[in-house]
Amino acid sequence: MGCLICERIEMIKQKSNPYFVMELETGYVVIGDHQHFKGYTLFLCKHHVSELHELPKDFRVKYLEEMSIVAEAAYNAFKPEKMNYELLGNGDSHVHWHLFPRVTGDTPKKGPVWWLPREEMYDDSKRINGDDLRNMVEKLEKELKNLMAK
Repeated sequence: MGCLICERIEMIKQKSNPYFVMELETGYVVIGDHQHFKGYTLFLCKHHVSELHELPKDFRVKYLEEMSIVAEAAYNAFKPEKMNYELLGNGDSHVHWHLFPRVTGDTPKKGPVWWLPREEMYDDSKRINGDDLRNMVEKLEKELKNLMAK
């Protein structure tokens, strides 16, 4: 079976990934398909590796720096109370960050996003598309450009 992250990156390269926001030096910024957490963003590494430590040191440092810029852009664009940063790779073993903007009451009890039942987080009603998706992409892209210009 292929790598879902590599497949998504290939869609970006073919200009067929509607969730794509921006290419950075070390990765690709995308809006999450499902938006239970408004502004949920991913940062997909350009290198297919399973572990962060497998990246060349200079690339890894730059990737982490860019991830923090992506998180700041999501924070500025979507105005959460808190950001959650997760690099798991248990499902898709290709380094990528999950950046979750958080607000009070977005989960039944205070805790990590993964305490929310999977079927609720990924319910079809949470899938974003159309004008809502375009607006989120534009908003995040604007914030990224502002931060990258500094």
